[in-house]
Amino acid sequence: GKQPIDLVYRVWVQRGEMTAADANRLSADVSDPPRVAVSNVKPAGKKPAKKKRAGKNSPLRQVANDPTLPRVLLIGDSISIGYTLPLRVALKGQANVHRPATNCGPTTRGISQLDKWLGSGAWDVIHFNWGIHDLTHLNASGKVAPPPEGKPQVPLNEYRRNLRELLGRLRRTGARLIWASTTPVGSKVEAKGFRRNGEVIAYNEAAGELLKGENLRTNDLYSLVKPQAERCLSDGVHFTRHGEAVLAKAVAQTIQNSLADQKQAGSKE
Repeated sequence: GKQPIDLVYRVWVQRGEMTAADANRLSADVSDPPRVAVSNVKPAGKKPAKKKRAGKNSPLRQVANDPTLPRVLLIGDSISIGYTLPLRVALKGQANVHRPATNCGPTTRGISQLDKWLGSGAWDVIHFNWGIHDLTHLNASGKVAPPPEGKPQVPLNEYRRNLRELLGRLRRTGARLIWASTTPVGSKVEAKGFRRNGEVIAYNEAAGELLKGENLRTNDLYSLVKPQAERCLSDGVHFTRHGEAVLAKAVAQTIQNSLADQKQAGSKE
């Protein structure tokens, strides 16, 4: 039978970067994730299992905040989860790198959860992306399926509206904002038809049009990865360790540039 944790998340569990519980919770990002039957009958004499916390080296573990350093919030799906740990290493001593303890999924999830993710503290920089889940084709049962059976989880026009609303909320934080373009879809997934690179381009273009004229940085991860996609991608969507390192380096540089701009602007006041 199918394993309860897909290959990508299982690798993270083996590395000690994620608990099995977190991996199961995040498997919503995997095509047709397996369902695990759980009995409602409690075995006699056994106490209910305690809820497991994120492992010490899990990208979902909430980090201690150093009050002497700027606060950075990373919002994104499993792609960003993959480069969270190397990003924290790259920005060690320069910034507190936080992220929600979950997969941020499509824009619809962002609209319902963004206030919770932002919390009550102030942010210096917010690096954010939505896209790959929005364009994923699902059938009437909510399972991935190529068209015509499958339809985009969030159609392009709705994606534009949602992104506009999310941007407005992020603006109110006063943080410096960085939009990250959605990364390419590789041949392994393209062949299955439920995620297509042509739609990645279309959704990125829609975001680019919306953000045109906005005073924020764009981190074009799509253009960075596309020429080396087959080397960087492990399963057509997620990244190898090499790919995660490539992304972390680019994200770290963009955040460092934003923090430098903030410092320069502060010195002029």
